[in-house]
Amino acid sequence: MQRIGLIGCGRVTTGRYVEVCRDELTDALVVVACDTAREKADYVAQSLSCDAVYEMDAVLNRNDVDVVIILTESGNHYEHTKRALLAGKHVIVEKPPAMLPPEVRECQELAEQSALMYAPVVQNRFNPAMVALKSAQEHGRFGTHILSTIRLRWCRYQDYYEDGWHGTWMMDGGVINQQAFHHVDALQWVCGPIDAVVSAQANALNELEAEDTTVAVVRFKDGSLGVIEATTAARPEDFEASISLVGEKGMAVIGGIALNNIETWSFIEPLDDDSMIPSNCSQEVPTGYGLSHGPLIQSIIDRLEQGSIDPPISGSDVVPTLKLVHALYRSAEVGGWAQMDDNPVSDRLGV
Repeated sequence: MQRIGLIGCGRVTTGRYVEVCRDELTDALVVVACDTAREKADYVAQSLSCDAVYEMDAVLNRNDVDVVIILTESGNHYEHTKRALLAGKHVIVEKPPAMLPPEVRECQELAEQSALMYAPVVQNRFNPAMVALKSAQEHGRFGTHILSTIRLRWCRYQDYYEDGWHGTWMMDGGVINQQAFHHVDALQWVCGPIDAVVSAQANALNELEAEDTTVAVVRFKDGSLGVIEATTAARPEDFEASISLVGEKGMAVIGGIALNNIETWSFIEPLDDDSMIPSNCSQEVPTGYGLSHGPLIQSIIDRLEQGSIDPPISGSDVVPTLKLVHALYRSAEVGGWAQMDDNPVSDRLGV
């Protein structure tokens, strides 16, 4: 049994992790929930029938906590992860695992030196639709890549940005580092590696330090092109989170509001099971969180139960996504192309 401490009891905790920890995990038990806002910690603790504490050290000093899940503000993920690893705890950390790529590498090295697991959460890689897309790409079913696109059309009203950290450069960033992080991750995971990007950003409706809207052109190392379109200024609700891949031998579109539905699955040389893949690999989801937190965290728990500290998705796996996020910001800052091999870093994100 892996005994879990939750650090941070905000939006993603109440919106997804309470349900996952209460209803979906085996061989795991939440023993404590922590938040500096007492009412938040108390609510989660009551929901999970566990202890409530209000300081992080009150979790890290407990001998009955094996794993901590970092669910605090994005800008605190690096510091809180390091503290947990130094306290001898395995770490599961929500996206983004840190604000800067070197911080992720540092945490991974610290975990390895301490024989601990460090597991970033990019749960959409576990979506059945995304697994099918990745498999088709790896098996060469698209042939030469032509065009890859991600679209995020979600709704966040101004009150979302009034909590003191969302939308700030130091603690969060804008739509690309927050809401669209998973979809940027999907683009580089399935279609990468990436050669260069050029982007433009704006605050279309919301007032925040960073951006609520980004568009970008992507040039991949295989010579194909891509498009990124992301906004939190869609109204009045979340409409779409999609990825599409066009190749010489076929086309696929994964849509829905959480990369959850296969909307197009068409190949010049179809396989026997192609007609069933859209129905077998699509999911109905209640929110943009999707349904894959449970399977991802259960995979982590299973590995720990087997004595392994190798995570299903490592820090190294996610570093290219953080680098792409920084390249998109850097391109907008300089008003031109950002070359990935130059390791561009934003002047503002995480500063």
